[in-house]
Amino acid sequence: MKYKCLILDHDDTVVNSTATIHYPAFLEALKLLRPGVTISLDDYFRENFDPGFIPYCVGKLGMTDDELEREVECWKNYVSGHTAKAYDGMREIIERQKAEGGIVCVVSHSYDFNIRRDYEVNRLPMPDLIFGWECPPEQRKPSTYALEIISQKYHLKSQEMVMVDDAKPGYDMAHAYGVPFIGAGWATDIPEIRDFMRKNSDVYFTKVEELAEFLFD
Repeated sequence: MKYKCLILDHDDTVVNSTATIHYPAFLEALKLLRPGVTISLDDYFRENFDPGFIPYCVGKLGMTDDELEREVECWKNYVSGHTAKAYDGMREIIERQKAEGGIVCVVSHSYDFNIRRDYEVNRLPMPDLIFGWECPPEQRKPSTYALEIISQKYHLKSQEMVMVDDAKPGYDMAHAYGVPFIGAGWATDIPEIRDFMRKNSDVYFTKVEELAEFLFD
């Protein structure tokens, strides 16, 4: 293995979840909170990429704290009956990382309970550490908090870790802490997102098998 610690984003990196789970769930929330307002899937990807979901809800939709809580409840109700499918090849990557004595952590904007359920349903080896949306806002990506904890717990230098993520908050976090960053480009081919990731990632892949070859070459 190339890195002692493989740090994975969850949505659209390990599981195909925005198009199949989060986007339809958000449309249901909009019907309740902003009747008549809608957003395309591509634009939803764009808003989540930059500035991020909460800045979009607050800045562009003007949601209050109470409305944000109601949006989360709508999302929880939707995901309780839907599970995202892992991308082909992800199980083998995680299994090999662990089999070779490596560490696997998840840093995500999904909740811990949802991440664990997705891993269980898709029969993925459970991560060693998970940092999800249940963390206080100041500890979530793009904060380097998770990387600091991982580094301290496992006595790792920044170059012994690698972050794999499809979105800008993951890049910002990794860049700020000096951790190598792999852009995950298999969820969408939106030009401005792909252009940013190609330009700023240390390496950028559009196929999971390319990631596997790189990690274990």
